[in-house]
Amino acid sequence: MKATFDWPGLMRAGMRTLGLRPAEFWALTPAELWLMMGLDAGPMPLGRERLAELSAAFPDERRI
Repeated sequence: MKATFDWPGLMRAGMRTLGLRPAEFWALTPAELWLMMGLDAGPMPLGRERLAELSAAFPDERRI
């Protein structure tokens, strides 16, 4: 199955939300548009505090 872009959704995000003019929108690459919309940000790496929480919630058990 071939993946397709949601062009109406992308156009709404670019022109309505970001305030781009049509020529500005169409001059962008999809990657640039995603960057402008903040969609390039992935999940934050696991920090010490979260690791400590997970370690407390799921301690290693020694099997004998």
